[in-house]
Amino acid sequence: MKLDAISIITADMPAAITFYSALGLELVDGGPEAPHSEFSSGGLRVLLDTEEVVLGIDPDWTRPTGGHKMSLAFDCSTAEAVDATFAQLTQTDTPGSQAVAGVVNEPWDAFWGQRYAVVSDPDGNTVDLFAALG
Repeated sequence: MKLDAISIITADMPAAITFYSALGLELVDGGPEAPHSEFSSGGLRVLLDTEEVVLGIDPDWTRPTGGHKMSLAFDCSTAEAVDATFAQLTQTDTPGSQAVAGVVNEPWDAFWGQRYAVVSDPDGNTVDLFAALG
């Protein structure tokens, strides 16, 4: 047995696709109007399903409350790439630009030896950006 996919429930498929595409994942199935979309990330797939799809599987499902229930972590390879990715996802400094991610923690040098930042996707799930220091 092997872990093959991570499924994320989204209330806004177009915004979720924009966010995960900005992280460099390749959309291989579905799209902004689809109830199910799939990204490739090497050996692990990231799936997006609308709340309607989940309710079709489990009519008693309700959106979790009280904070995020999962987090993804992306190795950005270098400290500079952490900063650049964070800036790309959160920038609103040009006219008409809109951030695709929420800011949870701006980049910092963590005591465990990594450059680290945390953003949130359109549904409030946290996404860690990291790279080894030095």
